[in-house]
Amino acid sequence: QVQLVESGGGLVQPGGSLRLSCAASGSIFSIYTMGWYRQAPGKQRELVATITYGGSAEYSISVTGRFTISRDTAKNTAYLQMNSLKPDATAVYSCNARITTGKAIFTPVDYWGQGTQVTVSS
Repeated sequence: QVQLVESGGGLVQPGGSLRLSCAASGSIFSIYTMGWYRQAPGKQRELVATITYGGSAEYSISVTGRFTISRDTAKNTAYLQMNSLKPDATAVYSCNARITTGKAIFTPVDYWGQGTQVTVSS
């Protein structure tokens, strides 16, 4: 009943910027948290950033100061502004949301989007 759709990925030069979006839709009662994860080839998926309903954000040490996560609660959308991109940021970025639905308002469930490719290269 819930879908997450990411957008905004693409090819960018080192030092450039991208803004990712994640829109949640469906039978949503409440979104507790939203976050971004990434997985590079041959590596484990890692947390990039999360944000709570109240706007409290947490970041991976590797992106602190360069990435900013934000959330538009009215639109059920999270954003990831990525600045000063480095080649090691190349990965598939996936959106995660912990959501309760209208039919299960006491049972939060983690949902994942399909991911969007970010490639940092000259």
